[in-house]
Amino acid sequence: MIHRLAVPVIALGLTATLAACGSDHSSMTNTTPITQASSGSAATVALNAADIKFAQGMIAHHEQAIEMAEIALDPKVGASPEVVDLATRITGAQGPEVELMTGWLTAAGQTITMDASDGHDMSSMDGMMTGEQMDTMAAMTGTGFDQKWLEMMIAHHNGAISQSETVKAKGSNADVLALADQIIAAQQDEITEMKALLQG
Repeated sequence: MIHRLAVPVIALGLTATLAACGSDHSSMTNTTPITQASSGSAATVALNAADIKFAQGMIAHHEQAIEMAEIALDPKVGASPEVVDLATRITGAQGPEVELMTGWLTAAGQTITMDASDGHDMSSMDGMMTGEQMDTMAAMTGTGFDQKWLEMMIAHHNGAISQSETVKAKGSNADVLALADQIIAAQQDEITEMKALLQG
């Protein structure tokens, strides 16, 4: 997942009032209050269940994208300059977003990783690659690597867009929703860019 847009500074203290989620499930309307000091004063922010799930899932999603980018940046695979440029933008954009979402969850007293005991499985999340797929890609070189990397990153981006659209429908935190909007816009643009590279 590659963001050409600069990551905005989304401070927890910016949101003071949050609307309850319109889901029929009561768990979606429960919020986790957060008290953060902002410019010397305290402000209350809340994350509902959808916001928390999004942040936990997107952290894992971003971390795999960064791993894919680091493989592309390894000179041994012989990636094209265009792929190297995309990979560089991934590490530059998504690292700060991981830190941002980690901060939200930590301030809310939530775990950074999703609880797998209730059936959630990060490997089955939309757009996530299996270990076998990652190994196959890492073993490739040259134009074959470029093609596989671009195909996998397009699928990865589509997964991030899907997750972002879900939280826009069910989330309540304005900062979370702003990040979701940014992810959708940036990754749709990058999908267009990567498809053009595949077409030569």
